[in-house]
Amino acid sequence: MSSKYRAEDRVVYSTEQGRLCPQCHQTVAACCCRQARSPVTSDGVVRVSRETKGRKGRGVTLIKGLPLSAEALMTQAKHLKTLCGSGGTVKDGVVEIQGDHVEQIMDLLKKQNYTVKRAGG
Repeated sequence: MSSKYRAEDRVVYSTEQGRLCPQCHQTVAACCCRQARSPVTSDGVVRVSRETKGRKGRGVTLIKGLPLSAEALMTQAKHLKTLCGSGGTVKDGVVEIQGDHVEQIMDLLKKQNYTVKRAGG
């Protein structure tokens, strides 16, 4: 057998280490492939929208196109969650804030000198 992992042999969770990255097989905190990803390329416009699709009618505010690194995006998301007083997450370069906070977020991003557009209806 080669030194590479087969798909059925890979470990995704260990009681000693916790969750493991499927690409580099390191702990999620020490993952080198997540840090190596470049920020999402955008056209310079930050788009803010509200979406309920796939969430059983509960709305979330989506912020797409922020030209930030992964670390800076997490920091920005934390700041936005604090401002709105709600939870949220970052998935694939898109910040999701629970609830309808489109206007509040657009105002804050405009004050931070981003070009902001409201996306969707």
